[in-house]
Amino acid sequence: MDHSEPATDQTVEEDERDTGQPATLAEVLLAVEELWPESLAEDWDAVGLVVGRPANPVQKILFAVDPTLEVVQEALDWGADLLISHHPLMLRGVTSVAATSGKGKVVHALIEGGCALLAVHTNGDSAVGGVSDVIADALGLEEVKPLQAARHGLPEEGIGRIGELPQAMQLGDFAALVFSVLPAVAGGVKVAGDRQGLVRRIAVCGGAGDSLLSAVQAANADVYLTADLRHHPASEAREGRPDGRPYLIDFSHFASEWLWLPAAAEALGNVLGDQGFDVELRVSQVNTDPWDFILTPGMA
Repeated sequence: MDHSEPATDQTVEEDERDTGQPATLAEVLLAVEELWPESLAEDWDAVGLVVGRPANPVQKILFAVDPTLEVVQEALDWGADLLISHHPLMLRGVTSVAATSGKGKVVHALIEGGCALLAVHTNGDSAVGGVSDVIADALGLEEVKPLQAARHGLPEEGIGRIGELPQAMQLGDFAALVFSVLPAVAGGVKVAGDRQGLVRRIAVCGGAGDSLLSAVQAANADVYLTADLRHHPASEAREGRPDGRPYLIDFSHFASEWLWLPAAAEALGNVLGDQGFDVELRVSQVNTDPWDFILTPGMA
């Protein structure tokens, strides 16, 4: 993969079926609930249907990390009836959806374009086959289990994952492996730890996961992969043990969650196909990582 190019270079084939009938939005919502139950969402989260009439037909579904205006335009240009985004549009309360604000513009564009919006966030993280499971699979981890068990789920459901590499490898080589499986974004991968240190027990959490550092330490992980690591939690984690473990790898929030989209689209396509519905699914190719470039020592 050429990491000088944005994540939009990664493509996913559409799931097209020649038989069956369109699903209604209500029927798609039932399929989504089967895969990513809302009961698995964290209490602070805002998942579920944001825009859309349950009785409306759905023939095209676009998956994306963020419901930005550019993504919405991509959905409308393709003729999507439903946009499924990982991040909620209305995570924090609003008092208006007037088209004078960013969120209001998104809501107006969706309604005027006849496209529904559904958020699958921490329920998509926690479910089997969720964001962290996909990262663990991409890294070849074995004996994978949740880092923090779900309060209202099965033993294999929960936030984050921890597992073992087939064999130990140096931290620098493992970081290179992480870099190789991610879609290309400006931020790259940041690493804290001994480059030659051997690692095998790996904790991962797609998206922002420094709130799980205590669980990572309790699980005796050699290294922890997550996004948006803040200065003080990262510093305290590094100083918490004399050997400096767990080592830390900070990757792009967007890139870590984009990896889940093709697997999610395939899973939903399989459920709808098994039910006899004719629905096309596509993964957004819009790079919604907020950073455009980065300067490091030695760069002009």
